[in-house]
Amino acid sequence: MLSQAFELCEDGNYPEALKLYDSIIQKYPKNTAALIDKAVTLQNLGKANQSIGLYDKALKIDPNNLDALVNKGSALHTLEKYDDAITCYDLAIKVDKTCAMALAYKGLSLGELGELREALKHFKKALTIDHDFDLANISKKLTLDLLQDSVKKSKKP
Repeated sequence: MLSQAFELCEDGNYPEALKLYDSIIQKYPKNTAALIDKAVTLQNLGKANQSIGLYDKALKIDPNNLDALVNKGSALHTLEKYDDAITCYDLAIKVDKTCAMALAYKGLSLGELGELREALKHFKKALTIDHDFDLANISKKLTLDLLQDSVKKSKKP
């Protein structure tokens, strides 16, 4: 049923997918995969607050669940709760130091807070783990451009 719900999401049939996730969760309330997949679906529908509640349920069952931590951070980032997002990414990195996605996403949140040098460090670290990670690569280049622009502006008389 879980794979069927995923297929429905892939086809853009979110309402039917959500019904399937609900029936799975009703039968198996501790099924973290179903909780997380439903949360991702809600997040994709712009319902970040609802998705966070489901990520929290999954994390109560499995506090070190990498997918729940990273996705919760992403939902918090969407809500512009960057410090809270960074907390989730830090927990994810504590669980798996080689989680390139958590590193890159943390870089995005740091960038939103104006901490460009710290953001750049995280993008670079993500790229040492996954050289082909487009998000980290694009974000690194953008951050370098922003840093260069700020240096140019500070040198103007």
